[in-house]
Amino acid sequence: MSENKTDMADFLEKGRTWPVVDVRTPAEFQRGHMPGAVNLPLFTNEERTDVGTLYLQKGSNEAILKGLEVTGPKLKHYTLQAYNLAPDGNILLYCWRGGMRSNSMSWLLNIAGMNSFTLEGGYKTYRRFVHAFFESPFNLVVIGGMTGSGKTAVLEEIERAGHQVVHLERLASHQGSVFGHLGMPEQPTTEQFENDLFTCLYAVDAEKPVFVEDESLAIGRVFIPRPFYNQMSSGVFIHLVVPFEIRVKRLIETYTVSDREWLVAGVRKIERRLGKEAAGRAIDFILEGNMENAVETVLRYYDKVYKRGMGMHQHRDNIEIKADNYVANELSGKIADKISKQVLS
Repeated sequence: MSENKTDMADFLEKGRTWPVVDVRTPAEFQRGHMPGAVNLPLFTNEERTDVGTLYLQKGSNEAILKGLEVTGPKLKHYTLQAYNLAPDGNILLYCWRGGMRSNSMSWLLNIAGMNSFTLEGGYKTYRRFVHAFFESPFNLVVIGGMTGSGKTAVLEEIERAGHQVVHLERLASHQGSVFGHLGMPEQPTTEQFENDLFTCLYAVDAEKPVFVEDESLAIGRVFIPRPFYNQMSSGVFIHLVVPFEIRVKRLIETYTVSDREWLVAGVRKIERRLGKEAAGRAIDFILEGNMENAVETVLRYYDKVYKRGMGMHQHRDNIEIKADNYVANELSGKIADKISKQVLS
């Protein structure tokens, strides 16, 4: 079997323009995959289990024969799918270790006249590369501020101005608080979040500022890689100081569209930390439709959490920007301009 293998750097470079195919099972793909890859599984989840069990019980020859029995009828399907994905004939493949699955698919596609390459070491090597990459130094500028300060709006304005931005909440499909999944798609696995974050960071110029929003280590159910989080904790920090009443107004506008029972369920999740009495008041306010008092009650809790978290960081620069006279989302352009002048000058 002829093999066209390539290393990680070349694979990523070719992947800028060539389609990438993950030949692992749908379950493996769901746990985590290279961003942009298409799943063309050699085996279904069940077939993979059957072949693996046979390998353990009767050895490699029996497992290979079973694999051929399973995949034989699918060869035309694989080839037609590959033709559709790569009409110019160039295609990249990977499996878990860069072994039999990707090599077999590569052999088939090369026989069919395509130009296929497999990743040396497979997805396992890719994951090691991703983890090591998070140790790389970045020139991070962290946009922070208490809940309701409009940090995301500011970050988006900075991006529109042409600066490098990494949207952690967008990648995590979560806005950070107990209510953070409102209006967001299903969260990825932490593994997939890491892969998506790597792809964003791999594309930036590390010598220039990279703007990110201040986050906890956990964003919903996913976790920021510790080496990158440590850099966030020590980078340049832009502290947006927005009055309490403006933050309350912004949060009311965000959450009044939500189902009341859903909001009550969110408060119950933080009842122990909020305090039973305060949580009870917040729930009563929500059920009464008194969103201003409900938001004020919960926001005071989040303000305390934020202040405690600030004490854990060792930012090399702390630039405070006050927004006393503006609604935060109307201030985005002015803040973005001021940030750019102070940080990039």
